[in-house]
Amino acid sequence: MKIEKNTVVSLRYKLTDAQNNIIEEPDSPMVYLHGGYEGTFPKIESLLDGQDIGYEASIQLEPNEAFGEYDPELLKIEPRARFPEPLEIGMQFEGVPDSEADDDSSDVDDETLIYTVTDVADSQVVLDGNHPLAGMALRFWVQVENIRTASDEEIENRHPAGAESFTFGMPNEEDGDDDNSIDPSSNPEHPSPTLH
Repeated sequence: MKIEKNTVVSLRYKLTDAQNNIIEEPDSPMVYLHGGYEGTFPKIESLLDGQDIGYEASIQLEPNEAFGEYDPELLKIEPRARFPEPLEIGMQFEGVPDSEADDDSSDVDDETLIYTVTDVADSQVVLDGNHPLAGMALRFWVQVENIRTASDEEIENRHPAGAESFTFGMPNEEDGDDDNSIDPSSNPEHPSPTLH
């Protein structure tokens, strides 16, 4: 079977920066629905289109093909009183606690920003809403492990059953801060990440 629209692809991958420093090399494969469902980067989908099990390749993605350029406008300084204690560098929050745009405001797209605490002072906290890999050229080594036809339900839901979206470079259970960080993308019950 070849990779084509509406196939579910299991993919082993290794992610490095432009200097070949390893950023991520997970033990389990990522699983995504192929065919423009935003389960992986478009350049990776194009590379894999029409390929078979066992295919492997390396590809470089420039910032505009991956997580975008670094945007200094996404840095925020907030009063420390808005945050729970203990507060540590590296903790993550979805949006900003108690901000005007919290509860029912859905005028922003589906993408809620995850802010990472980058500095903590006596009365202020510095938050960065950029993805940790924004502004970086990234290199992926990929190997196709399995291909299957997607079910009607998977096509309707636009992702494989049991697969949760995954955000590269975000802290996960291996980083040890899980109790303090708010990271909706890591879910131990659904270990299959997607390149997204």
